[in-house]
Amino acid sequence: MSETNYLLGQKVFQSIQDDILSGRYQREEELREIAIGEELRVSRTPVREALRQLELDGLVKIIPNRGAYVVGISLEDMKEIYELRCILEKLCAKWAVKNAALEQIEGMEEVIYLTQYHINKGHMKQMAGLDGKFHEILYEAGGSRILEQTLKNYHRYLKRVRRNSLLNPERAKEANKEHRQILEALKERDEEKAENAASLHMIHAIKNIDSYGWENITGGHKNGKN
Repeated sequence: MSETNYLLGQKVFQSIQDDILSGRYQREEELREIAIGEELRVSRTPVREALRQLELDGLVKIIPNRGAYVVGISLEDMKEIYELRCILEKLCAKWAVKNAALEQIEGMEEVIYLTQYHINKGHMKQMAGLDGKFHEILYEAGGSRILEQTLKNYHRYLKRVRRNSLLNPERAKEANKEHRQILEALKERDEEKAENAASLHMIHAIKNIDSYGWENITGGHKNGKN
């Protein structure tokens, strides 16, 4: 496969994945190769390859002689991912104390300042992207390629929950303060403080979702359907 075809395939994969995780496609909805190809202005080949890759990721189920159908992320999946993140984010913060480079620390600080600016301006739609950027840098700072990729995938799978949760100004403010606490621990090179700050951040995130109700904050029902 040429580099051009590979990059095209990844672009198609990312587009379909984003549509699944954002809730554009409902669970059990058929993903039609021709319709997707026409929308993205590509042939059926990269669409077919993207669907196969999404099946490996557990987001799509391909039934022979029938087609590809959305599996997506159910509420039960989301709850499990948050529990896993409680453990892995804590570990990542601990490793980041040893491995974070100065530019990564400065990058996280810049995100925190930018987040506060948008909160003050009431630009709440910016929050999910900024939250994602902070965690992306933190995951890279952990120094483990495997842990980084795992956490990035989990963060991506929770896109809809994070987006809706951070539309709440109070939660956005608290989350940014919690990010600041994690950053301060990294600056001080304090492993225990970093672990505690990361753990508390995840606990508060889960409590916030509990207060709204998982079904309400995802716009779905218990079985994960819209």
